[in-house]
This record gives sequence, structure tokens and C-alpha cells, in this order.
Amino acid sequence: MDQHTNRLADQTSPYLLQHAHNPVNWRPWGDDALTCARELDRPILLSIGYSSCHWCHVMERESFEDEEIAVLMNENYVCIKVDREERPDLDHIYMTAVQLMTGQGGWPMTVFLTPQGRPFYGGTYFPPDERFGRPGFRMILEYIRDVWSEHRQEAEDIGGKLFEHLNTSINRRVNAQHLHPGLFDAAFAHIEELWDHDLGGFNGPPKFPQPAALEFLMRYIARTGSEKALKMLHNTLTRMAEGGIYDHLGGGFHRYSTDIYWLVPHFEKMLYDNALLIPVYLHAWQLSGRSFYRRIVEETAEYLLREMTDRNGLFCSSQDADSPQGEGNYYAWTPVEIEEELGTEDAVIFFRLYDVTPHGNWERKNLLNLSMQPEALARSLKESEEDFFRRIGQMRRKLLTLRSKRQPPSRDDKALASWNGLALAALAEAGSVLNRPDFLAAAKRCAEALEENLLRRDSEGVLTILRTGRSSEEGFTVSPIPGYLEDYAAVGLGMTYLFMAEGNPHLLHIALDLKQTILERFQSPDGLFYDTAIDSEKLIAPVQDLMDGATPSGNSLALELLLTMSIFDGDSNLRHAVASPLGIISEEMVAQSAHYGRMLANLDLFLGPVQELIVLGARTDPRTRALRDAAHREYRPRLLCVYADPSELTDSQIDILSEKILTDNVPAAWLCEDGSCRLPVCAPEALTAVLNDGIKSK
Repeated sequence: MDQHTNRLADQTSPYLLQHAHNPVNWRPWGDDALTCARELDRPILLSIGYSSCHWCHVMERESFEDEEIAVLMNENYVCIKVDREERPDLDHIYMTAVQLMTGQGGWPMTVFLTPQGRPFYGGTYFPPDERFGRPGFRMILEYIRDVWSEHRQEAEDIGGKLFEHLNTSINRRVNAQHLHPGLFDAAFAHIEELWDHDLGGFNGPPKFPQPAALEFLMRYIARTGSEKALKMLHNTLTRMAEGGIYDHLGGGFHRYSTDIYWLVPHFEKMLYDNALLIPVYLHAWQLSGRSFYRRIVEETAEYLLREMTDRNGLFCSSQDADSPQGEGNYYAWTPVEIEEELGTEDAVIFFRLYDVTPHGNWERKNLLNLSMQPEALARSLKESEEDFFRRIGQMRRKLLTLRSKRQPPSRDDKALASWNGLALAALAEAGSVLNRPDFLAAAKRCAEALEENLLRRDSEGVLTILRTGRSSEEGFTVSPIPGYLEDYAAVGLGMTYLFMAEGNPHLLHIALDLKQTILERFQSPDGLFYDTAIDSEKLIAPVQDLMDGATPSGNSLALELLLTMSIFDGDSNLRHAVASPLGIISEEMVAQSAHYGRMLANLDLFLGPVQELIVLGARTDPRTRALRDAAHREYRPRLLCVYADPSELTDSQIDILSEKILTDNVPAAWLCEDGSCRLPVCAPEALTAVLNDGIKSK
């Protein structure tokens, strides 16, 4: 039975609920907590983390469950817990402050604030007592207590200076620069300087997948034909998918690699990483034709469907790095375990393929990683690739079944609107390109669940978003947190991708409504966007993040949505609304291109040429599928493909689908640009010729 219960017990965030029975008098962020700090005239101890964060768990066990440390916290501070995934605005503000104070950041984040919310001291993980070269948390608590009591003005002065910096750093020059294709060469040169040309990715450790940068590389290759960029791309994608950062049994990528070889991961699995890497590998397959990339797409998507889907069809946020067997042991193997399950003959082959040895490659156990491509091993064994892949597939399924009997890492089952929007887009595109009805069905279920549970119409009919909720046996519980810019934009893009795959105009109308809300409630005077709505809770500083981090910035997603809607809706004003923001940030976008991959993709879409392809035909007609396959056979990043079954269209169809009529119900495709379309073609070969001719004519 729990000895303690604090004010987090009635929250919906799994991370906050993990701390609901600490002896610390935790409070959620809100007016009550902030008012309490002002009335007691105490500093605020703000702790920010997330449920799958390993060091967050460590700090909880070592400090927040310690009765003596809890007394120090309770007697001297108003203690507030925040889930960074629920409140990215707070996380951004106070992470910026910690980075300014210490030169680094991370989670758990520990920040001391004045009662007015201004930060004056902070850091990340603190052990209970001094070690690892870090000061002890007890000592920190006593030190800040004494500073506040005896040198309060110094703390107030620090808080004032940081407050001033946080409020001035958002101001940007408003002279838009000329936008031209030459910017891509400069951006690529910057990325090239930071790249690990031997092992792939940006220099590390640690090494993160960086899907936005990888997407930019592919667009740069498509635009310039750069062999150097192509080598960088293939080396990175191959090494990532061969390494231990990829789950070779269950599919999906872990958060990052702790070494430069992509071998030993930080074992948490995040929805956003996998939602963003699905299109990266999908586009790489279109670019190269390498079947290995297609397998990664399908296995990763299957992982999301199997392990990350809640009862309503939404996707959960993450799987923990920790498990009852110890961090990482859920994914690790001994040769004996494998041989007992597979038998000696198959085990020997499995050992060769997945680098399994008696001494192991991690803590005397083995993290599976490909020591060679399966095709090469099949040739050395004189087996056909088809037979060999079937055999290896059976081995992997056996071991996955065996692994499922272990107690798995815990799952953060909250559904975030933005991350679900990313997953919706990924599954819709992968399902359409690869002809996977199961992926499309999951995307449709996700879209329906988003619309039913997290999208709302206010009293004036404006479409709004709630950021997060959770499924349970009792139904769906919504958190009252209003949506951020990234929620509106990501869900809008997700609906758009499903519209392109299915042709349902209702989905595009949702995207158009969300676009309009973004323009009305998030746009700043310079044409860029705030991360929080203009009429939302007033924090100590406005939030306007432009850089793509682990997830794309809200501004990147919003500009992508505006550009896409300008094409589908024929609204030239939207295109003008994108030009100014891109011009304003063009210099920093190029100078820091490693952090602006998604924004550079927007620039590529803006500069064009952009074409639309409309394919009409019965969904079950193989001729329709043949046209779709022809459209998807190559990587064409500025070709927007819309597929629709005429029998499913309603009176609410949009302009790009109107006046498209089939002759004798024969499926046909129209290539369009700048509001005009070529004559329809009905044969895949003719469509390929039209697409190639369209590229050559530019």
C-alpha cells in the first residue's frame, strides 16, 4: 500500500502519475501552484521529465523517494512536476534558461524559479550526494535555500537577466532574403562538415537518427544528383538499420546510439522517431530500389501497429528504456537462449547473420546487429534469396515469441496529437506507396480517433485541438491542455496525407480548417508562428521554436501545411504567406542547416516545380493499382499524388477532383501544374513517360 499520495494522483500523464506517491508534495503546473509560491514567498523547484526517460527514473528512486530529501524539498520549496511531452512550451522556456546557465541541457531537468516563475539556477540530473563530478541534490537544496534566505537579491537579479534574454531572443530581423536554389548547396556544405563519412550520421557519440537532415539529403540528391550526398545517405541508412539501434526482431528504432557504431542504443522507443523514419526509408527505397529499405519500412510500421496502438486506434507515446530485467536486457541474448529455441543448425546461421558470439557485444550478452546483408549470406550458403528470407523470418518469429514472454518495458500510453499526426502521415503514405491495406486501415482508424477524441469545435465553429488524452477500459480521458502549433500542423498534415491516399474530401476540409486556425491564432507579426496560441496561458516569455530537433519544429510543420494547402486549394495568398518567413530565416537556415532539415524541405517545395497527380479508378481495379505503382516507382519529392475512387466521392469534393471524368470506367491519371492539367493517360507506361517529360521540361 502506498504510504504517500500527492496532488499528481488525479493527473492523466503517466509521467506525473509515476510520481503521485513520492513523499514530495508535488503539484502539477497551474494557477494553484504558482499562487501558492507567491503566497508562501518560496522559490519554485520545477522538475521536468518524461515517462520513458531512464535518468528521470534514477533521480526518482535516489532522491524523490528519499524521505529526508523530500523533507528538504517540502519545507523550502513549492515543488512542481511537468511532463515535457504534455507541456513543450514550458520545457522550451526553461531548457533554454538551463542551457544559458550551464551550457548544456537534458532530462530530468531541475530548475529553481522565483515565485514569479523566473529561473535563477538549474541543471539536469543530480545524484543524491556528490558523485560523477556532479554536486549532490541534498547540497543543492540546502545551498539554494540559503541563497534565497540570505542573498535573495542576487537570485532575483539572475532571474531578471534571464527573463530579459528570453524575451528579447525571439526578436528577428524582418528583411527577407532572396530565395534561390543556390541556398541548398551552402546548406549541404554545412551538413557535410559535421558528417561522419565513415560510419554515417552526424559526428558523435551519441548518434541520433536525424530524419529531417536525411530527408533534406534526399531532396538535395533529387535536385542536384550529388553523388557525395548519395553516398552519405546510403552509408547512414544502411548502418543505422544494420546496427543495434534497430530492433531486428520486433522492428522499430530506439532513441539513439550511445556509441559511434550505431550498436548500443539508449533503449527507449519513441513514437515520433519511428513515425519520422518510416518515410525516410520509404523515400530511400523509391530513390534506390533497395529492398532492404522497404523491409525496414514494413517492419517499423508493423511494430507501431502491433505494440504502440491503443484500443481507440491512436498511438501511444513511447516504450521505456528500463524493464524489470534491467535496462536493455529485454533486447539482449545469450547464444544458449537462441540455440535452445532454434536448434543448432539454424542457430549457427543466425549467429553469423546477427553477430552473436559467446562473449557478447554488450555486458556479456548480444544485441542483435547485422554483420552482413542477408543476400550475401544466402549466396555463400548457396540458397535462393526467397528461401533464405523465409527461413530467417521463421527464426526471427520464434525468437520474437520467446522474447514476448519476458516482462516488457512499460509503455507511456498517452496519445499526443502532434505525434499521432506524424504517425498518421507516415502510415498513410507507406500504405499507399507499398499497397499495404493494413497500414491504410490503421491510418484511417487513427484519423477517426483523432477527430472523435482530440478535435473540437468551439462555440463559433472554429476547429481546435486538445493536445493529449489516454485510452482505458472506461473510455478516453482527455487532458485539458490546449493544442500547440505542432499539434495543429502535424494533424493537418496527417489528414492531408490520408486524403492523398484515399481521396476523401472530408479529410482535406479538416486540414484546411486547421490551417485557418493556425493563421488566426498562432501567427506572429513577422509572419512566423508562435508555438502557443496568442490567446493561451501567458508564460514568462513567448515561445517560437524554429529549429528541427527530435521532432520537426511547429514552424516547419505549419509552413509545410500552408504550402500544401496553397497547392490543393489554389490559394496564392498562402504561398505569399510562406515566402516572407522563409526569407526571414534563410540565413540561419543555411548556416545551421543540420537543425533546419524540414524547413529546407519547405524551401525545396516552395521553389518547386511542384506538380499534382490525380489518379481516379475503382479501388479494386488492378489497372488503378498499376497507375499508382507507376507514380510511386521513383522518388519525386515535389509530386503530390491524390488517389480517389469515383464511386466514393461526394458533393463536397474539392476543385482538383472536380471535372475529372472517366471514360467507360477506365482508370486514368491527370498530371497538373499551376492550375492546368494535361490530358489523362490510362496506361502505366504512358504515365511514366508523362512524369519524366514533366521533369525534363523544367
